[in-house]
Formats: sequence, C-alpha cells, structure tokens
Amino acid sequence: MQAMSDYENEDACWSALEGFRVKLISAIDPARVTPYLRQCNVLSPDDEEQVLSDPNLVTRKRKVGVLLDILQRTGHKGYVAFLESLELYYPQLYRKVTGKEPTRVFSVIIDASGESGLTQLLMSEVMKLQRKVQELTALLGSRDDLAEELRVKDSLLRKLQERVQRLKEACEAGSRELQRCKDENYDLALRLARQSEERDAALTGHRGLLLEIDRLKHSLMRAEDDCRVERKHTLKLRHAMELRPSQELLWELQQEKALLQARVQGLEASVQEGKADPGRPHVQVPEEDWQRVQRDLQQQAATIFSLRKDLRQAEALRTRSAEEKETLELQCLALRRDSKMYKDRIEAILQQMEEVAIERDQATLMREELHAQHARSLQDKDALRKQVRELSEKVDELQLQLFQREGQLLAVEGKLRRRQLDALILSSDLEDSSPRNSQEFLPPQDLEDTQLSDKGEDTRHLSRRNLTKASSWWQVGSCLDLQHTRCMMLVPGDARPSPGPMTFMPHFKDGHIGAQKDEQPPESGQDPPLSLGPRLGQLPLGPGMLRGGAPALWSRERGSGHCPGAASQEVGTDREGGTAPGDRSGGFRWRRRDHSACLDTGRGVAPGG
Repeated sequence: MQAMSDYENEDACWSALEGFRVKLISAIDPARVTPYLRQCNVLSPDDEEQVLSDPNLVTRKRKVGVLLDILQRTGHKGYVAFLESLELYYPQLYRKVTGKEPTRVFSVIIDASGESGLTQLLMSEVMKLQRKVQELTALLGSRDDLAEELRVKDSLLRKLQERVQRLKEACEAGSRELQRCKDENYDLALRLARQSEERDAALTGHRGLLLEIDRLKHSLMRAEDDCRVERKHTLKLRHAMELRPSQELLWELQQEKALLQARVQGLEASVQEGKADPGRPHVQVPEEDWQRVQRDLQQQAATIFSLRKDLRQAEALRTRSAEEKETLELQCLALRRDSKMYKDRIEAILQQMEEVAIERDQATLMREELHAQHARSLQDKDALRKQVRELSEKVDELQLQLFQREGQLLAVEGKLRRRQLDALILSSDLEDSSPRNSQEFLPPQDLEDTQLSDKGEDTRHLSRRNLTKASSWWQVGSCLDLQHTRCMMLVPGDARPSPGPMTFMPHFKDGHIGAQKDEQPPESGQDPPLSLGPRLGQLPLGPGMLRGGAPALWSRERGSGHCPGAASQEVGTDREGGTAPGDRSGGFRWRRRDHSACLDTGRGVAPGG
C-alpha cells in the first residue's frame, strides 16, 4: 500500500511537471544540467552519452525531451534532482514551475559572472543582512516591550491561577465536607431506618403477643365455661341420682308390674278360651259394668299417656331452657371479657397515640430549631464569603498595582541600563579617538557620525540577546558556509602610528578564520579589505559593511579599548613577520576574540569603533 502511494506521488509530481514541458524544452540547455544530474546519480554515463552525443538527437529541444523522459523513469529522485538543477542554473524557470523563490544561486553566479559577480553578491548579501539586522533590532525592541507586557500579564495570570487554585481547593474542601456530611447523614438515616425496622418488628411482636394473650384468655374462658357446664351437668346427675327411687320401691314396683302382667295374661287367656269354646258356660257380666270399666280404663290410660307426654315435654322444655340459659350466660361472660379486653386495648392505643403526639411535637420543635440554626449558618457563611470576595478583589487590585509598578520600574531600569551602556560606549569611543589614532584607524567623519548613531542600538541588541554570531565576519562566513563564527580582531602592539598600509587577509583553515604572515594593519581612516583566498580574490569591504548592520571588530590593546574579560588567542605575527607573540614593542598582533563578554560587560569594542 505504501509503495502504491509513493508511485502515485511520483506520477502526480511528473504530471504537474508535464504542464511546463514546452517551457522546459525551449529554455534548458542539456549540456549545462547533465553534470549536476550525473553527480546526483540520476543519470548514468550511457544516458549522458545518449543525450549529448546521439546523432539522432539533432536539436536541443529533442535532447531536452529525451532527458526528461530518462529522468521520469528514475521516479521521485530524478524529479528532486531536476528541480535542484533548475534552482541552480535556471532560477527564473524554477520560480515559474514551483512558485517558490530559489535559495541556491552561487553556482549560477560563479558559472555565469565569475568571481566578480560573487563579490558583488556577497556585498549585496552583507547589505541585506545589515538591513535585516536593523529590522530585527527594531522588532526585538518591540518584542521586549511585548515581553514585559506579557510578563506582567503572566504574573497576573499566575496570581489569578493561584486564586483559582485556592478557590478550587476551598471548593474541594467544601465538597469533601459536604460528602462527609452526606455520609454521616446517610449513616444516620441507615441507623434511623434500622431502628425504625427494629421498632416496627418490636411493635409487630408486641401485637402478636397481645393477640396470643387474647387468644389464651379466650381459650381460658372457654375452658372455664366448659368446666362450669360440666360441673352443672355433674350437679344435675347427682340431683337426679338423689331423686331416683330406692331399691325397695323399685322392687315393689317390679312385683306390682309382674302381678299386673300376670293378670293381663290371665285375662287374655280367658278371652281366648271363651272364643275357642263357645258352648262352655261363662260368667255373665253385665254389659253396662263392662263398658263402664272399659271406659274408665281407657280414660285412665289416656290420662296417664297425656300426663306422661306433658311430663316429657316439660322436661324437654326445662332442659332446653337450662341449656339456653347456660349458653346466654356463657355469651354474656364472653362479651364482658371481650369488652374489657377491647377497652384495655383502646386505652393502650390512646396512650400510644399520646406518646406519639408528644414525640411528634418534640421532633417538630427540634426540626424548627435545626432549620433556624441552618438559616443562621447560611447567613453567616454568605457574609463571610462576601467578605472574602471583597478582600480577594482588594488583594487583586493591590497585586495589579504592584505588577504595574514593577513593570514601570523594570522599564525605567532598562532605560537606565541602556543609557549607562551608551555612556560607556561613548566614553570608550572618546578615549580611542585621539588625533594619532584617528589618523591611523578611524574612518572618515561622515561615516563616523552614521556609525555612532547606530552604535548604541546594535550594542543593546547584542547585549540583550547575547548574539555572539551577529558580526560582519559571521555574515561573510555564513555566506561561505563556515561552521565556526569567531571574529578576528586587529590589536596594535602600541599606540604609535604605522608607517605603511596594512591589509587584513584572513585565510580559512579547519573551519576557522586565520591570518597570513604578511598581513599589514589598515591605513588611517580605512577599514581593511577582506581577502577570501587565492581562488576568490580580494573582497574590499567598505566602512558601512563592517559598521552598518553588525559591530566592526577592530580595537587597540590599550586602556579600555578592548574587553579584558573577553577570551582571546593570538594567531599571527606583526607586519614585519618577526615579532614574537606577546611582544608589543613595534608590531601588530592578530587576536581572535569572543566579543559576547565585551557586549555583556559594556566595556568591549564599540560597534564601528
């Protein structure tokens, strides 16, 4: 998938380049770009031979077309190398194709205009860098002011953040306290619910016990009633047994019963015999007597039967009445007991209701007291919060005033430091600008005025940011892709004027700027011309190039004309080539200085001094 995306990107790049194929073919010289493409390993020797020496490719446009086709087969690497060659040799065409400004122009200048074009380019680049340094100095001043404002705002923001943090901590503490109160309230609610459940369980058990007591009371009353009924039955049986006839009477009654039965049987037998033997004579009983006797007997039997019936009915009625009486007595007793039990229960319920009403009144009073206490605590808390808010606002206002005063104080201190630095620089320049020294080293008066006007700003710029690389030699070294950015300083051995001109011809060795043995000090009022070696020739730099955008690094080793705290190193000899290092009797010595310490202490070489 990644290979497919790379392939699509390559196709998109070459498709975008195909839109400019006509311009490329009409403007590019293949003999000019093929060496660079060969160096980038996107063209083989055979491809170069084919493009440059193929007899079939007569015109230049055909050669360029074949070259583009060969590069298209190399993919993204060929595309990048081709754009680099356009950037080096055809910057205008590169600008049209990519819409970007070319950044590599030295090979074009050397190839087209030679070393003189490179010299002009370096001079123009130095001037551009000087203007850029001036712009950056102004921008740096505005950035310093903005930094002060941001520092004040940052302090305010920090204080506000601290206040917010305190409020957050207070809020967290309040939240923890609220959570603790909620937990306590929850625990109390759980305990109250548990106690309520226990109370309900106790009340339920109490009611169950009361019901069990009532049931036992009813069972006891029923048992007493049954016992009473049984006792009455026992008394009745005893009374009946007492009223029962004696054994003699029963014996007489049984005998009488037996006699009567015998008579009845005799009579029945006689009657049967009379029916069986009609011819037998029988006693003649008068009919009237017989009927009268029968009527008497029937009446007596009916009377006996009715009496017995009435007796049985009376006994049954008496028994039923006695049973009903006993039942009513039992019901009356049960009702009395029930009424007494209900009366006791009602009294207990009323007593419980009175106790509940008392507890309710106490709870209501306690709740009202708690509500009043809570309202008072809320009022006190609101008042305290209001006081804290007012005090916090006062503290913020005082802190804001303090920060404003600190900002003003810092601004005044910065102005004072800049003025002191300007005074030190001017005093150093006045000490160095003696008549003899002015004939030897100082530039013309019109340039001196311009340099003195730019001196303080550049020094403040460098001292604030410690820009140790913002010198003229660094600018030249950056154009020549140097890695080390130390500056060369010409320090005369004494204050006597030199009889002859001196040229400053540094050479480049191991990435450092050195000095040759036949170097001479610069003439009076001139800056030394810069020699870039035998290949590039000498590059005369005017006074403005060394003084306009960055500090010139010439000083004399006397008094306060140099920075005693700056690290220095001797790298050459005097103009005669025979003076030993450290001898100040008649020659000039070359020293390489790191002028950042001079700028930091305010005693170093002044810009352009």
